[in-house]
Amino acid sequence: METDPQSTYDRIAAHFAKTREYAWPEVESFLEGRSATRALDVGCGNGRHAELLAARAESVVGIDLSRALLREAATRARERDFADALDLVHGDAAALPIADDAVGLATYVATLHHLSPRAARVRSLDELARVLAPGGVALVSAWSTAHDRFDRTEGFDTTVDWTLPGGETVPRYYHVYAPDEFDADIDNSRLSVVESTVSSGNCYAVVTGPRP
Repeated sequence: METDPQSTYDRIAAHFAKTREYAWPEVESFLEGRSATRALDVGCGNGRHAELLAARAESVVGIDLSRALLREAATRARERDFADALDLVHGDAAALPIADDAVGLATYVATLHHLSPRAARVRSLDELARVLAPGGVALVSAWSTAHDRFDRTEGFDTTVDWTLPGGETVPRYYHVYAPDEFDADIDNSRLSVVESTVSSGNCYAVVTGPRP
């Protein structure tokens, strides 16, 4: 069932980046009116959300497990003139190479569901809490059973194929969250929930941290 996310996304990075041109509306809404000195994008992919953060922070760190996706993000940053504000770091969401209390604003979007097992997912949420400064805020998202492609009510593990030009399929591991399970994992972390919603088939939580 499980696949290695680093090799998976290294393999599909170039094609994946071309299909991820635009930021998610939910991320745009979350960032509206918010700013920080330092920001963080966990699982930054091709940098589409790091670009939004760069307009709202003096500096942004984008972290991803895929070096190929980090190269795509670097290219986007140069082409769109936000490279000076962006530092790209190879790293694991469950062991963030970031100091305690270092960031005031963060996004952790469409990445949590690629981690396995559950302990790694909760550990990554604890890591997000650790790096958020007092008063800092973040948006976390994951795929949900509410997505119209699923006919399930409980969370489950699965693989979803990515089809490359030419027809090659590359399986990607997902843990698809039931909304109450998503809320429970955040509750079991050091994060504090400000708001939790489901939108466009994804669970979202606005969170602060750390919780004592």
